[in-house]
Amino acid sequence: MAMEYNKSPISLREGKIFIDGIECVDSVKCEIKYTPDVWTGRQLGERTPSSRWLGVAITGTITRRRSTPWLKEAIAKYQKSKATPEFTIQGIMDDRNSDYYADNGSETVTCVGCVLTGDLNLINLDSAGDVLDDAISFNAKDIV
Repeated sequence: MAMEYNKSPISLREGKIFIDGIECVDSVKCEIKYTPDVWTGRQLGERTPSSRWLGVAITGTITRRRSTPWLKEAIAKYQKSKATPEFTIQGIMDDRNSDYYADNGSETVTCVGCVLTGDLNLINLDSAGDVLDDAISFNAKDIV
């Protein structure tokens, strides 16, 4: 039964991340962004410019608690073959108790042709003794 008076916005805690079809059970955060490449210009006599999408950049970041050596394995595979590792990354938002879910169901975004970018930490040590979170950035070729 839906709540009569209170709103139920999406809880960002309710979801899953998959890398190449395997659930990333140690994930703590995921962002996937679609950023248009926009041309803006004007012709003589125009008071306001026109804008047009020329392309897009699909980027993202997965933050996870390191519990498997998959990142080291991907790096080792690259070191041996020199072939760029490519992944499929999927995020599912499924907060069944939200107003959004009640109206629209779960939401899935699947990124293909994902290539890891930025720093990939091989080892981290810290005298403060905090837990290890890896923030792994990627570019995607497309979304399906």
